[in-house]
Amino acid sequence: MATETHEDFSEPILPGPGASDYERYLRTDDLLSLQKSPGEQTHPDELLFQTVHQSSELWLKLATSEVERAAAHVTSGDIPAALRLLRRSALCLQFITRQLDMLEQMSPWEYQEIRRVLGHGSGFDSPGFREVRRVTPPLGQAFDGAVRAAGLDVVEVYVRGREHEDLYQLAEALLEWDERITMWRIRHYKVVARIIGDQVVGTQGTPVEVLGKMIHHNFFPALWRARNQLTARAKEEEGEREAEVPGHGV
Repeated sequence: MATETHEDFSEPILPGPGASDYERYLRTDDLLSLQKSPGEQTHPDELLFQTVHQSSELWLKLATSEVERAAAHVTSGDIPAALRLLRRSALCLQFITRQLDMLEQMSPWEYQEIRRVLGHGSGFDSPGFREVRRVTPPLGQAFDGAVRAAGLDVVEVYVRGREHEDLYQLAEALLEWDERITMWRIRHYKVVARIIGDQVVGTQGTPVEVLGKMIHHNFFPALWRARNQLTARAKEEEGEREAEVPGHGV
């Protein structure tokens, strides 16, 4: 008769430091040691500041990884797989935009204590946003290739959307990604203006107003121009239909 064995689920089985497999898999010992200790802080709100920015970098790491994978799927013709990844990416940007609310819970005056220990640190040096700038253009190139392969241009993707549903959904997913980047930039600019002002120089010597100018940058200008072209085309076709009506204009 077989002897019944009982596994001790209280003991970790994964390698590495940590009292449990949860801690070992997520490397929480390392993760939670990345913030300044109370003894190292110049102000207690440094924990808030570091938590917001470090978690943003994690979400951006995920978002840009998914965008890069999505571009590869578009190139290989698997648009449904790309759409699923781009939906994840857009959600990541929503998360980092929303958590900027936390920074507005800091006193503008007390933040000046934190600012003194940031050195030349600036959001312009964010590894996550460097990756956004790196992976987004290839996604647009993959989309352009798919549109050309279908014998279309961007406007026709919308006009004939029912015939090319995947391309239509892909166009909208790219626009969503682009828009979410802009929404993050707008929110970031307003947070900075609320905390340190909009007519001052940042920690890297860059005027805050430069942040405001960046909100007008689009990664996929052709997709935004298509809206103007579609409106103009609709008005033109409407005028042609009216001209065909007997007695119109008499």
